[in-house]
Amino acid sequence: LSMCFNFHHLKVDYKDGNKWELMEPDYMELKVIFEKWQMGMQRGNAWNALFWCNHDQPRIVSRFGNEGEYWKESAKMLAGMIHLMRGTPYIYQGEELGMTNAGFTDLSDYRDLESINAYHELVEVQGVAPEQMMRYLGKVSRDNARTPMQWNTETNAGFTTGTPWIKVNENYKKINAAAQLKDPDSIYNFYRRLIQIRHEEEIVVSGSFEMLMEESRQIFASQRVLDDKKLVVLCNFTPNHVAFDGVPKKAEIMIGNYKNEGGTYLRPYEAIAYKVEV
Repeated sequence: LSMCFNFHHLKVDYKDGNKWELMEPDYMELKVIFEKWQMGMQRGNAWNALFWCNHDQPRIVSRFGNEGEYWKESAKMLAGMIHLMRGTPYIYQGEELGMTNAGFTDLSDYRDLESINAYHELVEVQGVAPEQMMRYLGKVSRDNARTPMQWNTETNAGFTTGTPWIKVNENYKKINAAAQLKDPDSIYNFYRRLIQIRHEEEIVVSGSFEMLMEESRQIFASQRVLDDKKLVVLCNFTPNHVAFDGVPKKAEIMIGNYKNEGGTYLRPYEAIAYKVEV
């Protein structure tokens, strides 16, 4: 491969580096890691692989986003953040629909040997309470990303007429491809727009990268620069309104996950990218 995959940004919710000791994500550490890799690879004329998800990671909207009131907004924010950085973005099946963690409630639902072995080790040997271990699995098990693709509202989410090797996520009647294809404001169509922008706007591909607002614990802010063009990207990691310095001068919105501009604050899980005249 001609680019570099690194997984450091996907360990910022591991307490003391332990996958089975959970904590709230450390977003400041996340920013430090992204800046280190963006700037380091840029200095070396190297290339990043940009990704949140794969078959070994829990669903990102469940992990760094919001499964409830701001499910759609947070899924779009996470997409915008990755796709507008320097590198090549990757999309894992179902990520473009905002698919969530599996929601399994019984150990028999799991197929992943790492998860099953960890349950027995931590419960039977280390004395972790079974209900606590089930909460761990519900957060970090690899099976969270391995449930069948949610195509429609038919049996087994339209994935198969047979019996799938692992259970379908029960929210498939709400989260499925068929519904999102029909909705212009869907997560799926937001991903389509991000891909279109990458084809249309050379600054997204070739622009240099720089972090902004490095001290903010709530906003991930960056800019891309190419010749006399600048792209400023603001992403709110929280379910709260967060004030910022305001819209850059001579700016127009390239893409955002809300229908209108907020002004001097970012709304819950808002992502917005401005094209700026330099």
